[in-house]
Amino acid sequence: MNIAKTFSPLGMAAGLSVAASLLWSQQAATPAPSRPPTVPFTAAEIEAIPLVPPRAGSSVTKTLFDGKTLNGWRGNLEWWSVGEGAIVGRSAVKVPTSFLFTSDNYTDFRLTLSSRMVESENHAGVCFWGEIAEQGANKWYTHGPLVIFPSPGMWDYIDAKGLRVYKTTAEKVTSQHEWVKVEILAQGNRVRSAFNGVQVMEWREPDPNRIKAGPIGIQLHALDGPQEVLYKDIVVETFPREDRLITLKR
Repeated sequence: MNIAKTFSPLGMAAGLSVAASLLWSQQAATPAPSRPPTVPFTAAEIEAIPLVPPRAGSSVTKTLFDGKTLNGWRGNLEWWSVGEGAIVGRSAVKVPTSFLFTSDNYTDFRLTLSSRMVESENHAGVCFWGEIAEQGANKWYTHGPLVIFPSPGMWDYIDAKGLRVYKTTAEKVTSQHEWVKVEILAQGNRVRSAFNGVQVMEWREPDPNRIKAGPIGIQLHALDGPQEVLYKDIVVETFPREDRLITLKR
């Protein structure tokens, strides 16, 4: 056997090139690490942001999802469908962050819904006070704030950064793949959120000019891989009668 011929420099270079290509492709397919958590507000810091009074308007409670169709919603139907009484957001390959939006616009509201992340370690969320925007070929993006679950947090889709919130509890009230009951109360510039009957966050928009009447959107977050998220029991109350979270257990 000709050892020199078998292990020629050209062959070794080709082998190294293939190995490097495989390593690069594996690294490229690995999802980017999550962003570091935003430092929460203290109670004093959140109270230092002046409150904008709730707006006046007709208080109407309506169901946003009929359990059977996507009537009243708009978005990319390649990723959104209905199954087993829930709105299903599903993708099998890499997708950008996209939303399914209500046809109507809202300012002050109480939203209740149930959500479950069936597949992936991704998160879900609800956007509001923004406008439908485009991100490249994606026509269903947003410029506004987002309430994130199952792990509580908020994101700013105007400045692309985490929002500092006052976390009213350190108690773990959700898990990644179980149903979470969400309540979001948006009044004036104040947003309070409860998950599974426990208040978890409060946030105040310091710039009243950013508070706009806009659609409510449910999120399918960007991911390089398969995912599925469910939303159901979606009910909104416009200009809420009560200045409190109504789903609290205590």
